[in-house]
Amino acid sequence: MSQTRPPAPAGSSQLIRQLNAQRVLSCMWGREPSTATELMHATGLTRATILTLCRELTEQGWLEVSENSRQAGQYTKGRPALRYAFREDACHVIGVDAGLHQVTAAVANLRGVEVGCATRESNPQGSDAPPQPAQERRRTILDTVDAALAQAGLAHADVACLVIAVPAPVDSSGHSPKGLNPFWSLMNPELISLGAEHGWDCAVDNDANLAALAELDLQSSSLHDSFAVILSGERLGAGIVMEGRLLHQPRGGIGELGMLDLVHGVESANGLGWWARHLAREALQKTPELAGPLGEVTAEAVTSEHVFAAAAQGDPLAREIIDQLADRLARICVVLSGLLDLDRILVSGAIAPALTDVAALAKQKLAQYLYAPWLQIEASTLGADAVRRGALRLAVDRIQDRALNSGPGH
Repeated sequence: MSQTRPPAPAGSSQLIRQLNAQRVLSCMWGREPSTATELMHATGLTRATILTLCRELTEQGWLEVSENSRQAGQYTKGRPALRYAFREDACHVIGVDAGLHQVTAAVANLRGVEVGCATRESNPQGSDAPPQPAQERRRTILDTVDAALAQAGLAHADVACLVIAVPAPVDSSGHSPKGLNPFWSLMNPELISLGAEHGWDCAVDNDANLAALAELDLQSSSLHDSFAVILSGERLGAGIVMEGRLLHQPRGGIGELGMLDLVHGVESANGLGWWARHLAREALQKTPELAGPLGEVTAEAVTSEHVFAAAAQGDPLAREIIDQLADRLARICVVLSGLLDLDRILVSGAIAPALTDVAALAKQKLAQYLYAPWLQIEASTLGADAVRRGALRLAVDRIQDRALNSGPGH
């Protein structure tokens, strides 16, 4: 007597269908147009299942029917096969680098390709001025977002996710700690609520974490790579990647470098840009009429850019400052790599292009403090784009994670 297997529970069938849909969408996300046959080979699903899921994903707005194989030049006989394409414009995302002195917002499609960008000053009174009040900072960020959307020719309804990067620790709910460091609250005045008015999914994260996420997108980063990305303009912060995965804790404290106040030869979490300006100003105040390019700048007007430009011209004072920056960076690398046994450390942010020589000199000095001949110390090639690109990457990831639970843009 033959036995008939009982039908799977409805909930089980729905779960299998959802997992299969997720497999197809994951395979298609960012990929070139594909036929059902190509998707069968990529996913291991049957043709009937592929066709059903592609039809459903097309109705939801994630896929669209592209040119058929004959039009694409890949099919010559018989009935041409349909080709399905991922809709990179199903919705858009916004990534914001909300720094102390400048806010940059970028709009991108679901491939992460930027279609609009805008920048606004967030602290126009100068490098040493106090941060903006909370409401003014929130307004600056929203104004920058609107300017980026206008450049892209898009409306609020075209956006599904907003990710904001801030120079402060951020917990898993998007909030920064209150108490010990009032700067954190000023940098993140409840920014997690900024997307609510337009119904956007919103996330806030630490800027160094997002710079590290951007580095993971580069081909030079392998799945087994362990590295730190140090943002080093005005303040120091680090994003940590171990074995190809960005480290996070619910409290958001990984990579906070306030303990550098206690490290001999570093003594603060001020960034390399801050130190370049501070050391030059101190020297020029002591000796106002120095010879060389740096001596042509007053102590009040000197910037880190002046220091790096003068060093490139061989200015003795500027070269001495570069040496001090390199020693400071080497000691910071000792703290990070000594604890985590990293493969490399990348100096990132807008200041990165000027720090190539500093990074190379820090690598030479490292041997005085730590045995780690394998450790690479480099300036990131992403420069000022690193944080913004990381924010866009996270926004696209969030949309992809939620793709099966909602239609595009909702």
